[in-house]
Amino acid sequence: MSDLKNAPLVTITIDGQELQVPAGMNVIAAAALIGKEIPHYCYHPRLSIVGNCRMCMVELGMVMKDRATGQVILDEAGKPKIGWAPKPAIGCGTQAVNGLHVKTDTQLVKDCQKGVMEFLLVNHPLDCPICDQAGECTLQEFATDYGQGYSRFVEEKNVKPKRTQLGPRVMLDDERCILCARCIRFCKEIAGEDVLGFVDRGSYSTLTCYPGKALTNNYSLNTVDICPVGALTSTDFRFKMRVWFLKKTDSICTESSVGVNTTVWSREGQIYRITPRENGEVNDSWMADSGRALYEKVEAPERLKCPKINGNTVPLPEAIDRACELFDAAQKVAYVASGHMSVEEQFLFKELTHVQPGDIYGVMHVQEADGFLISADSTPNMRGGLAVGLWEDLPQKQLSALGDKIDNGAVTLLVVYNEDLFETGLTEAQLRKVEIIYLGTHRNRTSEYADLVLPTLMAFEKSGSFINQQWRLQTFAQAVPGPTGLLPDICLMEHLRSHLVGEAYVAPTLTGIWGRLSHENALFKGVLFNKIPKTGQLLEAEAFAHHAFLEGKGLHYEPKVTIIPEAVQAS
Repeated sequence: MSDLKNAPLVTITIDGQELQVPAGMNVIAAAALIGKEIPHYCYHPRLSIVGNCRMCMVELGMVMKDRATGQVILDEAGKPKIGWAPKPAIGCGTQAVNGLHVKTDTQLVKDCQKGVMEFLLVNHPLDCPICDQAGECTLQEFATDYGQGYSRFVEEKNVKPKRTQLGPRVMLDDERCILCARCIRFCKEIAGEDVLGFVDRGSYSTLTCYPGKALTNNYSLNTVDICPVGALTSTDFRFKMRVWFLKKTDSICTESSVGVNTTVWSREGQIYRITPRENGEVNDSWMADSGRALYEKVEAPERLKCPKINGNTVPLPEAIDRACELFDAAQKVAYVASGHMSVEEQFLFKELTHVQPGDIYGVMHVQEADGFLISADSTPNMRGGLAVGLWEDLPQKQLSALGDKIDNGAVTLLVVYNEDLFETGLTEAQLRKVEIIYLGTHRNRTSEYADLVLPTLMAFEKSGSFINQQWRLQTFAQAVPGPTGLLPDICLMEHLRSHLVGEAYVAPTLTGIWGRLSHENALFKGVLFNKIPKTGQLLEAEAFAHHAFLEGKGLHYEPKVTIIPEAVQAS
């Protein structure tokens, strides 16, 4: 899989249609550019080529040249004569070269496809209605589109193992496996953990883990995503819901600053699974298993679902009135913002601090990076806070300076967004010295000490944008509604601001916020929320030139992070 960005263009012809593509481009990918489908199973654009399934047979030809002179041989019509190979070849193993001709719809090709499908279905159970992969199965689709429509097989099928646990999150129904080896190649080439392989031969070939090993790596569920049939299934999603009942929503993983693009699958307000969404500039088509489980926090027992004053549940209007009372009574205010806030929320939070001025603190959350799709920064939008000017320097893990001000009486009111101050080094004695307004999604030790708790929404329950480690602005959309009676965070902060300044509340919109952001902030000049591409918009490096945090603080500008191992790129 070579990098084609700098490759020269060559002219090829597919089913009589001429097109220009980068030299070395896979024929399957080239055909897709003109809407031609070459059916395949083992081929995957992010994995090495093995040619296992033989489903992608095509006819190949090249312009004929005179061996003596090198001149192109012309036919009776004066056109270049094409020399066709005597036998079909696999499309996945063919790369574009100048003058290549490809036929994908001849009778020979169709006969090959029917033959391959017949062999694949010899031992495959024909029970699509009860298969968990139904609706997403390319074997089912290609059998309909390219198969012969009936079976000549009357013998007993070879029954293979079912419900084999390959790892804690992946289950194997081996009778459905078509030996495409995608999962094997992913583990070896992408995850860097060679744990899967085939044993036995012929129709008895079986997928299994190597002795003493299991599929335990944090990217194991990607094997389920790329499995073209119902062989590999997620133990979490297995037989829970038919995929055609689910609504798909574009989102961004909040596990780290990588900004992995995801799809949230939901029905009637409930999330059933999260899968990666392809973005070649960020995560290709992969994501970590740990990020897929984040939706479980939506219904966690510690979820905050109603406002509280001194531990007592109150209506939202009463809670907002109480917040204004606390602001009015406070002599000195300090704010603790979060890298989990969206760009829009950070902008409005900053505007709130203009009404009641005070120092703004951010909390740096650090985790162990894996060098792949989990970064050391475990927040999705710490760079957003820098971009909107919410904090001028990198957030700190310990808020010792804030603790000193509390001890000195320089702070009497704390406004905390979704952070547990005990984890930042503050003590119970210090928190008892101040009033606390806590805005957050889940209970923690800080919320238990708060005088006022204002519940907020999770990323699945609202829309907005994050800025990832590449300084790429990416949007996410609301997948499910939030708890009954709660407002989106931007509405909640605008409520507070308008009450404090005595203005009539006007519900903010993302479009309106970005109108102000792009006008007031040079970093976002010309950016419109509804025009941000699905792959994200890379903020210009020159726009950050005046910020000292780029160089010297470890936040280098990286327009593209290569995540495909070099060994695979060269294959």
